[in-house]
Order: sequence, then C-alpha cells, then structure tokens
Amino acid sequence: MTSSRRIGSPDAKNRTVLLDAAEQLMLEKGYAAVTSRRVAERAGLKPQLVHYYFRTMDDLFLEMFRRRAEEGLAVQAEVVKSPNPLRALWEFSTDPAAVAVTMEFIAMARHRDALRSEIARYSELFRVGQRDAARAALARSGYDLARIPPVVLSVLMTSISRVLVMEESLGLTAGHAETYELVEWCLSMLEGAADRDGTEPAFQRRDLA
Repeated sequence: MTSSRRIGSPDAKNRTVLLDAAEQLMLEKGYAAVTSRRVAERAGLKPQLVHYYFRTMDDLFLEMFRRRAEEGLAVQAEVVKSPNPLRALWEFSTDPAAVAVTMEFIAMARHRDALRSEIARYSELFRVGQRDAARAALARSGYDLARIPPVVLSVLMTSISRVLVMEESLGLTAGHAETYELVEWCLSMLEGAADRDGTEPAFQRRDLA
C-alpha cells in the first residue's frame, strides 16, 4: 500500500541540498556510505528531512541518478554541436568525476531493479545522441560508413573511456598512454588534428582504411 505521507516539493531548496550532499558522499566514500543520517549531517539538516523529501533511500538514489543523467544529456547536446563533436564527446566521456558517479550507480543497480531500468533507459538516450554525432562526423570525413557503423564508434568511445578512467582510479595505467595516442590518431583522421602544437598526425589516412 502506497504511503499517503506528504513528500516535500521537488523544487524545494532543502531537497537540492540533500541530493548534493548524497552525491558528495557517494563520490568520496562510495554508495554504501550514503545513509539518511550521513546525508542529513553533510547537508546540515535534521535526519527526518531526508524522508520528508524521499520516502525511501532508493527514491533518493533514483532522483540522484535522474538529476545527474538529465544534466549529462544537456551537456552532451551542447557538446555534439561543437566543430569536432567526436573529440568533444571523448573529452566529455573521460571526465573522472562523471565516470566515478556512473560506476557507483551501476554497482547499486545490481540490487535495485528500478535503478537498473532507469540506467538502461537513459543509456539509450545517451547512445542516440552519440550515434548521431558519430554519423555526422564520419559523413564529413568521407569515410565509408559501412566499415565503421556510427553506433559501433559510439560504443567503442564510451567503453574505452570508461575503462581507462576506472583503471586510473585504481592506479593502473599500463597501456593507457598508447591507447590515448591511438584514440587521438583516430580522431585526427576523422576530424583533423587537435589545435595544440601544430604537429601532424603520426599516421596517414591510408592507414585507417
């Protein structure tokens, strides 16, 4: 039976403060450390306010994820408008804080069906934007789309970036420099060299074929 207890307004300032506090705790100590008492303490509010705005901690985690996902979609929508959308997407995907939060939510989702469903739903939305950006970049490059389907390129970029950041957080960096170099080469072939030091890419376009 659904509780009839009043839930605080979604736009309430304290609600936002609680979500901020919960996310900070999760980044610093992992999702297991996010309890109503600790969230309230970090937010400087009374513990009962946590359940005034969120019926359960699962509701709090869901709202944390949705807020972060909506912000990410908005950022991605702007990123793909850049002159070099693939490079911008790569840099967006290798943000350590974003990857850390994502991995925590994925770990939580193993035991929370509602969160798992939301992660899958938003992941599809992210992939649509990434795929469209990849399709446009590949079309501009003149490369044969049959050889590298845009959706495959988006999967490769997000998967590689996530693994690299995750491993770096553990102190594992073997092979990372070489991987970043290869990604830079691929981006240079598709969108042109980064405007950094004026040097030419190490490989020529024929190497990509």
